[in-house]
Amino acid sequence: MADYYTYRVTWSPEDERYIGLCTEFPSLSWNGSSPDEAFSGIRQLVSEVLGEIRESLPEPLAKRSYSGKFMVRVPPETHRELVLRAAEEGVSLNRLVNARLSGRSSTA
Repeated sequence: MADYYTYRVTWSPEDERYIGLCTEFPSLSWNGSSPDEAFSGIRQLVSEVLGEIRESLPEPLAKRSYSGKFMVRVPPETHRELVLRAAEEGVSLNRLVNARLSGRSSTA
């Protein structure tokens, strides 16, 4: 089950070590002298915790389903600016924002 969770390894300047993290278990971390060591350590730690937990386990992000919809609140001035930009580019506001969030051109 530990294989289905979301892991990340980052460098810690304070510790001068690599830190392994698991998104679904934010209180857990593992430090190592190499990225591989930090990654292996956090996966092993999560595996051990999974064997000890008696309550419900967090669902892995990879197994969750998403609707593709979320609401973002912006100041009215930002909303107006985005609507104007979308009109100038000849696309819908949704297409403009979707392109910006994904780093693509809205006219592509």
